[in-house]
Amino acid sequence: MIETTNRLVDHIAGARFADLGPGDVEKAKTFLLDTLGAGIAGSRGEHVSELIDTVRTWGQGDEAAVWVTGERLNAQAAAVVNAYQIHCLEFDCVHEGAVVHPMATVLSTLIAYSERRSAQQRPVNGEEFLLALAIGVDIATFMGIAATGPIRFFRPATAGGLGATAAIARLEGLDHAGIKNALGAMYGQTCGTLQPHLEGSPLLGLQIGFNARGALVALELAKAGFRGPHDIFDGQYGYFAMFEDNQYDLDLIWELMGAEWQISQLSHKPFPSGRLTHGVIDALQKVTEEHGVSSDDIVAITGYVPPLVYRLVGRQDVPHPEPNYAKLCLAYVAGAWMARGQVDLAEFRGRETLSDPAIHAHAAKVDLHLDDNPDQNALCPLRFVFRMSDGRSHEIHLQNVIGHPEAALTAVQNRAKFDRCLTHAIKPLGVSQGAAIADAVEKIEAMDDVAGLARLTLAGQ
Repeated sequence: MIETTNRLVDHIAGARFADLGPGDVEKAKTFLLDTLGAGIAGSRGEHVSELIDTVRTWGQGDEAAVWVTGERLNAQAAAVVNAYQIHCLEFDCVHEGAVVHPMATVLSTLIAYSERRSAQQRPVNGEEFLLALAIGVDIATFMGIAATGPIRFFRPATAGGLGATAAIARLEGLDHAGIKNALGAMYGQTCGTLQPHLEGSPLLGLQIGFNARGALVALELAKAGFRGPHDIFDGQYGYFAMFEDNQYDLDLIWELMGAEWQISQLSHKPFPSGRLTHGVIDALQKVTEEHGVSSDDIVAITGYVPPLVYRLVGRQDVPHPEPNYAKLCLAYVAGAWMARGQVDLAEFRGRETLSDPAIHAHAAKVDLHLDDNPDQNALCPLRFVFRMSDGRSHEIHLQNVIGHPEAALTAVQNRAKFDRCLTHAIKPLGVSQGAAIADAVEKIEAMDDVAGLARLTLAGQ
């Protein structure tokens, strides 16, 4: 019904910065810093240099910069690369209830748009930017929250593009009809298959870039007066029919809209692997700390997990995985932690590491079982049973996994992750530069031109 579009557009157009509570603003800053860090580290991701060379052929312009390396591209091309850098290491935050990584699409689009605006002498200020960021996250996550069936498409791309469009349409000051046209133009470009997820292909993160680019295209079409379809959410061929197989409940979002900003419900990813693999790391840390055992003491791990976890990361460990396959394989991630005592970026780089017999020997201990959770989008609860070499067994039950809002990282831990990301950049970003980025994020409300954030990410600043 067109009424669904009207209600969402009312939220996009009508929200005000004063509607954000202090906690929402603080969370927006937390995940802004976190996402910038993921994108900076992602400059060393697989095929980034080839991607930059490729997008240079997609049109002229020097509106926006690639983070870290600083190549000047048109805004659409820069958004593609920066979105890919944010997600390619599987280190960016996620909304668990929606199964959406909203910041990758929304932030890459917002910063490219803000750089374009700055060059046009129409800078975006900090308060406008934070509000648009929160609106974009709301729209992206609402698409996932309302979905009640099993995930069929890659929501960080599909839902993320709609959120990114909402964010920049708000900043552009489009009226209600203009916002509808922009959302409709974005819907016509929406893409994101889960096949790259299944195969471990780096195209998974690139689909986020495609939708970030689509959001910028959609805005330009709407500004030109191009009419897009309006009944795009629950219409006969709308988003929920096509991408969610008509399995949805809009009441799940109406009760949240205007009452709870979803940017405050995001989860950190403390480890650069699929969020659905984090539970086994959390359980391993707990069982070794609580019972004083080592990885070598563990002879078998039996996990009882919800359908989403079983389907997306319950894949078989293979002897020589590609990096993206390993990041999305719970058994490999568990094996990496047991063999090396950590799961960080180094555990997914290089043939020698990815083929390490010690990692795969530990991975072989993992046996996953589907539990009876009826929620097709649930990440928790999780139960892991650890059988020890002396015959004992220990059980770990997780209602929430580390990084969840109910088990959130502290400000110190968030900053430590950001600082760690800087050390992985393809070009050096020193301690002082990291401090400058963190300071700018903390004081972003006072910024007259948020394009300055992009400049701070460039090596040598």
